[in-house]
Amino acid sequence: MSKTDFLNLCRQVTGADHVVTDADSLQAYESEWRQRIKGKALAAVRPGSTEEVAQIVRLCQQFRVPLVPQGGNTGLVYGSIPDHQGNAVVLSLKRMQTIRELDIDNETITAEAGCLLAQVQQAAADAGKLYPLSLASEGSCTIGGNLSTNAGGTAVLRYGNARELCLGLEVVTANGDIWHGLKGLRKDNTGYDLKNLYIGAEGTLGVITAATLKLFPAPRASCTALAAVATPDAALRLLNAAKNHLGPTLTGFELISDFCLQLVLRHFPELRHPFQQTSPYYVLLEIASHESQEHAAGLLLDLLEKESAQNQLQDAVIAESSRQAQTLWSLRENISMAQAAEGKNIKHDIAVPASSIPAFIAETDALLHRHFPGCRIVCFGHMGDGNLHYNISAPKHTGDIFLKQQEPINRIVHDQVQRFNGSISAEHGLGTLKKEEIRRYKSTIELNLMQTIKTALDPHNLMNPGKVL
Repeated sequence: MSKTDFLNLCRQVTGADHVVTDADSLQAYESEWRQRIKGKALAAVRPGSTEEVAQIVRLCQQFRVPLVPQGGNTGLVYGSIPDHQGNAVVLSLKRMQTIRELDIDNETITAEAGCLLAQVQQAAADAGKLYPLSLASEGSCTIGGNLSTNAGGTAVLRYGNARELCLGLEVVTANGDIWHGLKGLRKDNTGYDLKNLYIGAEGTLGVITAATLKLFPAPRASCTALAAVATPDAALRLLNAAKNHLGPTLTGFELISDFCLQLVLRHFPELRHPFQQTSPYYVLLEIASHESQEHAAGLLLDLLEKESAQNQLQDAVIAESSRQAQTLWSLRENISMAQAAEGKNIKHDIAVPASSIPAFIAETDALLHRHFPGCRIVCFGHMGDGNLHYNISAPKHTGDIFLKQQEPINRIVHDQVQRFNGSISAEHGLGTLKKEEIRRYKSTIELNLMQTIKTALDPHNLMNPGKVL
């Protein structure tokens, strides 16, 4: 039986309109969103239900066709696009956008994998609840993709990663069986925690088709502030003071270097610098309160006044409205776009213990400037949970020439991450971009255990082959 037979059988499962084979239409499924690399697919198949997913997976097993699950295709490590061989099917989950259940009393929501993150956030908000996962791509990324990469975002400090927000999964296994694991239980001690095998596995073990997610009471008020600090050490002291003073109301703590801020102001001229004088670093804080707006603002003001009195802050501003809060967040959320507008760059999504961030920045900055004079370091991220986006922009007017130094730059940064007992991928995953690099930093035991799991669950290596391992 031929690939034509395979595609005809796929059309019988999903309907002919949902098996895409023409070259022009396939481009959206073959390229990652930044247009940096492009693969080649046999077809893109768009199932509309879990049973259709299972039937497609079984056909892939029958014909030995590799399968690449794809959600919003917003990833940064090339994990959701096919390789260049042209024999893989992209399995797009975008048609599966049903909110299956909203259980207010149990504080859970069950959503299909193709639901946009913003869609789930809104469904929770309409019910007076909060789904706290928050990403810059929330209008285009999907729940399935969030779980497959164990997405983080800006509220991990308070609520945890996608893994911590998931109670149950529905998964189509590599042999086409359906695991019905959509239990909304906080406690279930009945053997191996299977869901955590699939969360963060980037579609290499099976296809997540739906998830039961935790909800929380919606806060009555939130308050945002931007503080100017002299050093990452001062930011760390502020983080510890904020934890002690604000407790669980502290939901966000973002570190931003002055170079990041200058990039945003250069490429987004509608934004304004919030202070009269610049500072080497800034911290964006957010708190969420179940009392009043006045109470939230008072808590934040009290913290900032105490830290200012102890000379830990150079300046600070508190947003007085939701519009002002959004403006402050725009300074943070537009950093990646501003860096892209500035020119090509080398990205690192790393994590080290929060206590090590000041030393990591100081040592790694010095190493990079010594070996690559003129490089411009774009350092920002979720300091509260130890996750930095430590990116390197080329010296002015060097562009593509500088990018040829990516391997030695990665070596410096990743060796430093290893020295501080960190991770070279905090929330983006490995995909194909880092699958070889990770072999330098994971032990043989770890890699062997991962390969054992992969072989046991996907013996024919058809589930997103070439990713992670």
